[in-house]
Amino acid sequence: MKEECGVAGIILPGDRPQSNSVAFKLYYALYALQHRGQESTGIMVYDGTSPHSIKGMGLVPDVYNKDSLGRLIGNIGVGHVRYSTTGGSKIENCQPFVLNFKGGTVAIAHNGNLVNAKTLKDELECEGRIFISDSDTEVIGHLLVKELIRHGPVESIRNVMRKLVGSFSLVIHIDGNLYAVRDPFGFKPLCFGEVDGGYGIFSESVAIDTLNGTLIRDVRPGEVMVFTGDGFESHQVGCEPHPAHCVFEFIYFARPDSVIDGKLVYKVRENIGRELAREHQVDADIVSPVPDSGITSAIGYARESGIKYLEGLMKNRYIGRTFILPGQELRETAVRLKMNAIHDNVKGKRVVLVDDSIVRGTTSRRIIDMVRRSGASEVHARVGSPAIIAPCYLGIDMATRQELIASYKTIKEVESLINADSLGYLSIDGLMRALECDKNDMCIGCLTGEYPVEIPGENCRRKQMRLDDFNNSEDSRIAPGNS
Repeated sequence: MKEECGVAGIILPGDRPQSNSVAFKLYYALYALQHRGQESTGIMVYDGTSPHSIKGMGLVPDVYNKDSLGRLIGNIGVGHVRYSTTGGSKIENCQPFVLNFKGGTVAIAHNGNLVNAKTLKDELECEGRIFISDSDTEVIGHLLVKELIRHGPVESIRNVMRKLVGSFSLVIHIDGNLYAVRDPFGFKPLCFGEVDGGYGIFSESVAIDTLNGTLIRDVRPGEVMVFTGDGFESHQVGCEPHPAHCVFEFIYFARPDSVIDGKLVYKVRENIGRELAREHQVDADIVSPVPDSGITSAIGYARESGIKYLEGLMKNRYIGRTFILPGQELRETAVRLKMNAIHDNVKGKRVVLVDDSIVRGTTSRRIIDMVRRSGASEVHARVGSPAIIAPCYLGIDMATRQELIASYKTIKEVESLINADSLGYLSIDGLMRALECDKNDMCIGCLTGEYPVEIPGENCRRKQMRLDDFNNSEDSRIAPGNS
């Protein structure tokens, strides 16, 4: 599985318009968010008159250098790291998208996925709009520019939000101000904090930590925030009784040191491990994680069960997620290149192997076989999420139902296929206990097959948001600089 992307935006006090510090701060912030997208990256900085951008395919340190960043002058900027779930892997889809129109300049960075992007794009093309990409972010850009010709920024954003179905956490630049926008369900994370006398908006709080800033809070579901050189204000334009935060941010995607919607991800994952130990006890000698995302849950499992924690696998951290080789033999080599068993730690041991999820089951089988070949007497698989039985339409690149092993096999059948002595998934109730929240406040569509928004051919657990939810909600404004 891969997350779609990470967004970043920074605005510094207006007395530093000739500084290039925004560009370098965005670079470090995107570096901290690299785990959210490794396909392409872009930075736009506004110098008070016009936007200047750097975009490229690949990782953050490969796209930017000191000289190129030094030429990006201005006190406001937007950045992005991307992995495609909508739109192909090509430079045209690299964000942020910059659109010039007769009223000014707009730059947009988007994390999420629109369910109705194709319908909206078809309508815009019938109006004569021309697209240079196949990303749903450009659809949002065209809708916004269309509104800005007639309305102010906040009203324009509100009108665009009415038309979007799906997940969207946005950082938008409009003529010298930054706007943070989160969909009314709050699917994808978005937070802001104080950075070097100004403000930064990011997908995760680790970017604020990297810049030695101070986290203020999360952007609320359905909130539009305006950041100027003098402060910020809030407009609550959405109205949903329950949010639908993505559970896989906590299970897998987010960095453990991030705070998302008031919860430290590390603590949630440790709680997941503890719940796993309570639900699926086993006699064993060691608890070992599948690195890296299984580490914190394995620590929790070991602490709760009293079984010794010991690493049985070592990950090669210089291999990216996109490392692919054709042919079965070469794929086996790729697995060994990414991960290797520590023979002395597992030989003759009954091993509890903790992983974050099982999708297709092929990788789990190869890892378990590797541990067995290193001499483990038993291998018990423990999974820090419930079984994934349905695809994601809201920003995760996940397999189809036909490829999701748990959608058509029993636990015993999966256990046999991955060659485990036993298999235990975390229950949905156990996951909610680890999160310390109600399942109605989380998006668990991939675990239940019931989604928070209407998706053609799928079950919806609640009605699609009505347009009057926006129309009937009054703006709540917060004085600049207060939360």
